[in-house]
Amino acid sequence: MSDTNPRDTWKFVHSKGEDADWEPGLREIFDYRDLGVKNGTNGDYIAHIIKANGKKQSDQVQEWHLHECTFQFVLVLNGWASFEYEGEGVHTIRKGDAINQRPWIAHREIECSPDFEVLEIVAPADFETRIVEAPEGHGDAAE
Repeated sequence: MSDTNPRDTWKFVHSKGEDADWEPGLREIFDYRDLGVKNGTNGDYIAHIIKANGKKQSDQVQEWHLHECTFQFVLVLNGWASFEYEGEGVHTIRKGDAINQRPWIAHREIECSPDFEVLEIVAPADFETRIVEAPEGHGDAAE
């Protein structure tokens, strides 16, 4: 960990909704809007809005996986989704709900609504996602 104060290196960012640029990202069934936090924090964090785009194909995130990160926060802006978390069971998150997802927890998406939309904040910005075996006592595939 650096002794550098973020006040000295982070930049002020104002991401305007009217200039929103939606792009493909980790999952083909979602579009992503980068909020500028990655550049503003020199990659310490990323903040983006993720929204369903109408595509319906299965993808690897519906398999058990984990994110190699130190922080992951999700706030549901619209719709709902059901996830299963290692040691925590199945949770359905709905508009207004928030999740502080502990680092490296194995999880899988079971399903989501067509209008699902979330704000996600993750550290570091460039984290890896790995497919993993189902944790002991959990199912192997999305139900």
